[in-house]
Amino acid sequence: RDDEDTFKILIATDIHLGYLEKDPVRGNDTFVTFNEILDHAQKNGVDFVLLGGDLFHENKPSRKTVHSCLESLRKYCMGDRPVQFEILSDQAVNFHYSKFPWVNYQDGNLNISIPIFSIHGNHDDPTGADALCALDILSCAGLLNHFGRSASVEKIDISPILLRKGRTKIALYGLGAIPDERLYRMFVNKQVTMLRPKEDEDSWFNLFVIHQNRSKHGATNYIPEQFLDDFINLVVWGHEHECKIAPSQNEQQCFYVSQPGSSVVTSLSPGEAVKKHIGLLHVKGKKMKMQKIALETVRTFYMEDIVLADHPDLFNPDNPKVTQAIQAFCMEKVELMLDNAERERLGNPRQPEKPLIRLRVDYTGGFEPFSVHRFSQKYMDRVANPKDIIHFFRHREQKEKNDSDLNFGKLIGRPPSEGMTLRVEDLVKQYFQTAEKKVQLSLLTERGMGEAVQEFVDKEEKDAIEELVKFQLEKTQRFLKERLTDAEEEKIDEEVRKFRESRKKNTEEEDEEVREAMTRARAHRSEDAVLVAASSDEELMDTGMKGTVDSDDGLATTSRGRGRARGRARGARGQNSMARGSSRRGRGSTGQESATSSGTYKSVSVPAKNMSIIDAFRSLKPQSLNSSKSYSEDIVDDDSDIEEISFVPSSKVNQRSSATYSLSKRGSQSQTSRGVDFESDEDEYDPFKSTATSRRTK
Repeated sequence: RDDEDTFKILIATDIHLGYLEKDPVRGNDTFVTFNEILDHAQKNGVDFVLLGGDLFHENKPSRKTVHSCLESLRKYCMGDRPVQFEILSDQAVNFHYSKFPWVNYQDGNLNISIPIFSIHGNHDDPTGADALCALDILSCAGLLNHFGRSASVEKIDISPILLRKGRTKIALYGLGAIPDERLYRMFVNKQVTMLRPKEDEDSWFNLFVIHQNRSKHGATNYIPEQFLDDFINLVVWGHEHECKIAPSQNEQQCFYVSQPGSSVVTSLSPGEAVKKHIGLLHVKGKKMKMQKIALETVRTFYMEDIVLADHPDLFNPDNPKVTQAIQAFCMEKVELMLDNAERERLGNPRQPEKPLIRLRVDYTGGFEPFSVHRFSQKYMDRVANPKDIIHFFRHREQKEKNDSDLNFGKLIGRPPSEGMTLRVEDLVKQYFQTAEKKVQLSLLTERGMGEAVQEFVDKEEKDAIEELVKFQLEKTQRFLKERLTDAEEEKIDEEVRKFRESRKKNTEEEDEEVREAMTRARAHRSEDAVLVAASSDEELMDTGMKGTVDSDDGLATTSRGRGRARGRARGARGQNSMARGSSRRGRGSTGQESATSSGTYKSVSVPAKNMSIIDAFRSLKPQSLNSSKSYSEDIVDDDSDIEEISFVPSSKVNQRSSATYSLSKRGSQSQTSRGVDFESDEDEYDPFKSTATSRRTK
């Protein structure tokens, strides 16, 4: 019954707002279904909405997606209807990542009628230097309560949000998406703790929301249900898209698991063909009831498999017209699925007109596939996915291996789409483990490289790989310097190999390395963004630059558009001057240098961007080995490529010669004159020094 002691909670997961938003047919599917979910919450008068992650499909959703989400939340979740429950826990702990650490309906500036509590998923997880995600934008706007965040990779303490309505008390636990292998290892090492209230801990209904792999995708690439504490009453499991919303009991831990599944079809797989539902959870005391609510605006999806070898009476591989017969048979199957979709849509006018159709054809046995594109042209106006209606695959036969002998009579076949899911880290690790010895990693670790490549692919951290290589190279160099290793290639290789093996065994230290390298990459990206913005502002204001050199006093002054700044001048008469210029990349001297040179100048060596370990230690070898272990280390981090360097001497003739210089910026963003940079062997005070042209040195 609905009374003052009963919680009514609407449960949904994996809404994936913005999925295929640019598709002319399916672009608005996620927004329409999200409005239907919130409409159900409003009509049923729920106390709050609980989302299990992946509200957004992209980590950086578009403006259209964010705008549509804000529009829906403001339309359905704001109003004068009072909230009937209260929060007993310390909200500063529950929402400690937020700038406004309290639940939104208690904010005096907002008028919330339906609060929404949500964890983040793997699609919309926090990234960047500030570790922000799209849910933080909604939380800052006061339209959603983001909880379940954990930044530590060493220990996780899950503190519940304590809710009370009448005599019913709920302890709401949440854990946002974490890489499965890391969380698996933390559970094994007893590093995950779920805190319980001290007062009457047996009187609370314990509700846990998680967003991880439930089905086994690898040895440690999932979270077994047995890892969770047995005092939990109900687990709402996100991330899995197949709808299994009816609570099923775990016999070992005695809690129930509800898997709502996704509200939109994001992959043409068998799990997505199951009817989509959301749940209306009633909780009173320690008892619960889950009511299934079918979603009416979800696009219909029909899927069927065909094995051509199972129809020897219809198809003969030796028949020259067998391909035409297969195509006609597939057309019959597609037409049958379209008829079923049309009949289902007649009873539900809110359903989209064009269905999703998938026909998987196993052509093992000497058959040849026909043209999928030509076949798709016939259904352009009737199907929402005409380009991938037909999927041809061959039956992969695998020999089942027993301990004693091989059983050739038993074969296992599986379509590629149902195979084990490979991740980028696994591919990197597999590549280096199976590669030849000459291309295997000798200094870096496969795990670190896999994590860096994963960040580069998923989170678009362009400096992730470079920063990881730099970080591990610096750490190895420090290790060898502390060991006072002789500058011999064999001894260095042996020490590097030992150091690498010790790091591979210490997984926690390696995780710390990866996290530190990723932090440096994010900070690097933030600094680059600031520099690019500053450069753009200067380029808009600059109209030109004229550089004049006074040969008598050795000073150089620059005249820039509108007189915004002065160039940097260093040096004196008779001293060498170095000018950074030339938009062409390379090394050498310009023709002007050879034409105007009147003296002898010593060359200046440019430090290489990456120094090998052997070269680094040969340069350190002349130092006394009897000195203490303290050492100084200079690391030069220059973002720009090696540029052409020219030496322009100062003339002794009392005349003025004008010269124009151009500075090649990183990425060749602009060839507009930026300034003149004169450097000498001595450091002298210069009143004309400008910070606008200073180089970043790390």
